[in-house]
Amino acid sequence: MTLAKDADAGATAPLLPERATGSGGASVSGAVFNLATSIIGAGIMSIPATLKVLGVAPALLLIFAVAFLAEVSVEFLMRFTHSGETKSYAGVMGESFGRLGSTALRICILFTNMGCLIIYLIIIGDVLAASQSDGSVHLGVLQQWLGTHWWTGRAFLLFLLLILLVPLCMQKRVDSLRFSSAVSVLLAVVFVVISSAIAICALFQGTATTPRLLPDTSGDTSFLDLFTAVPVLVTAFTFHFNVHPIGIELQKSSDLARAVRLSLVICALIYSAVGYSGYLLFGDSTMADILANFDHSSSSNISPFLNDIVRLSYALHLILVFPLLNFSLRISIDGLLFPKAPSLTSSQLRFTALTICLLGIVYLVAVAIPNIWVLFQFVGSTTGVCIAFIFPGAIVLRDKHGISSTKDRVLATAMVILAVLASSMAITSNMISLHKK
Repeated sequence: MTLAKDADAGATAPLLPERATGSGGASVSGAVFNLATSIIGAGIMSIPATLKVLGVAPALLLIFAVAFLAEVSVEFLMRFTHSGETKSYAGVMGESFGRLGSTALRICILFTNMGCLIIYLIIIGDVLAASQSDGSVHLGVLQQWLGTHWWTGRAFLLFLLLILLVPLCMQKRVDSLRFSSAVSVLLAVVFVVISSAIAICALFQGTATTPRLLPDTSGDTSFLDLFTAVPVLVTAFTFHFNVHPIGIELQKSSDLARAVRLSLVICALIYSAVGYSGYLLFGDSTMADILANFDHSSSSNISPFLNDIVRLSYALHLILVFPLLNFSLRISIDGLLFPKAPSLTSSQLRFTALTICLLGIVYLVAVAIPNIWVLFQFVGSTTGVCIAFIFPGAIVLRDKHGISSTKDRVLATAMVILAVLASSMAITSNMISLHKK
């Protein structure tokens, strides 16, 4: 396999993965698991809250619309990747907009992935230790089992968790995480199946709420408030930073398109099932983190055992997703700090130091910030929307290689305009809400 140093990626990667030979390449199934794991992160926890804000019909329609646009944007990225000399997202941005473009992307990936990793730890902390939502305290699983002690507190449990995650976070090839990714997808499916089964039982027992099909703007909810749900879905489908590392390890470039399409379909269905079942169970009391609804103090008829299974299954899923996002975050930060240094994997000291520093920063912020909805709003309406839609659309409109068709330009223009409008309205709504507080 021919290797080339991608100056923008800061890593050594196969120059033309579609021409690779032999059996050393990653499998399509492994790519599907890694892509699905990249997509299904903490965003799923706030999907039921988006149904509460938007209503069932607009929310489900928006889920599949964002998934479709995500596939289109990835297709744009890969087409320009194969037409250029680089094999990374940052490299494609560099070819189109110079060093400023690649730096802007890396900064966006830094904030997006850092925000997502912090959100993961916040949710895991909510599951294991106490959390506060809507003015009430929700005990974590370990506190319910073992009582409230310093060693069942959020700070200690998250510190212990990160220590246990170090071996996975130290992996130098993304394909090495395929087994943990497969387990994480399985755990997400377990979460979906159990929550859906509980919702179906609630329907037959007559204890389920009647979900709104359309948004309710008659009360305190304004038109602008509806756009606060958009950043959540954008964040839930922002996985573009892992497409190139995963695709590079496949033997054929056509395998990546199949893996992306299959992953997006699976994730859209999972999001829809979790969103509807969660909203069906808890109605207008649905919280920003749906796992906070699944506790022993909940007013629902769900048994304590099922409450714990639901929460623990998804907490374990997030634990296994954590190393995958840390992988792309580490590459981006290395490219920002050491743009001319040799491959990150060739320097054990630099690799280890970056990993430990990132884990430490994420831990400190996660302990200090209690609310995931605020982080979702920030990440989804700014850096997330740039990575997923604005940058890929801008690459097509720039058309450095002269390969964009009229249809591509129209679609890219519509994608960028919609992304900017939705992001602007979400930011405006957030600013108004903060001003009122």
